[in-house]
Formats: sequence, C-alpha cells, structure tokens
Amino acid sequence: MNMSNMSQRSRVLTLYRTLLHLGKHWPAGFNYFRQRLHIAFFKNREETDPKKIEEMIKKGEFVAKEIETLYMLKKYRTLKRRYYSDN
Repeated sequence: MNMSNMSQRSRVLTLYRTLLHLGKHWPAGFNYFRQRLHIAFFKNREETDPKKIEEMIKKGEFVAKEIETLYMLKKYRTLKRRYYSDN
C-alpha cells in the first residue's frame, strides 16, 4: 500500500467514526442510523480508484456537516421556543 492509500484509509475510518458519533442523537434511533451507515460504507468497500474514493470522502464529509447543521438548527429552535414566546 502506498502513502495515499493509507491516508485515504485513515480518512475513511475517521469519517466513519465521526458519522457514527453524530448518529447517537438521530431521530429514528442510533441502531437505525448505524445500520444505514454500515450499509453505505460496506457497499463501497471494494473501490480502489483513488479519485472515486476521494469523491466519496468529500460527499461523506458534506453529509457530516449537514447532520451537524441539522442538530444546531434543532438546538436553536428548542432554545428559541424555550426563551421567547410567540405572543
């Protein structure tokens, strides 16, 4: 294995762990999120093209940012509801 493959492998593992961590508060439940995440990563495990792997990593990082944004929005709405009345 060359260095770029090891680098991509470590990035993929880090991305998987990050997404797994983000899934702890998923509305449908952690087990549902974990199963879907596993399927998504498992179906691409045979990919060897570094460019395609890089594209998939970028897409996964985008998804992680989107999930973080959804959680922040949920937190903001909760705080807004708690401290500001609609009247």
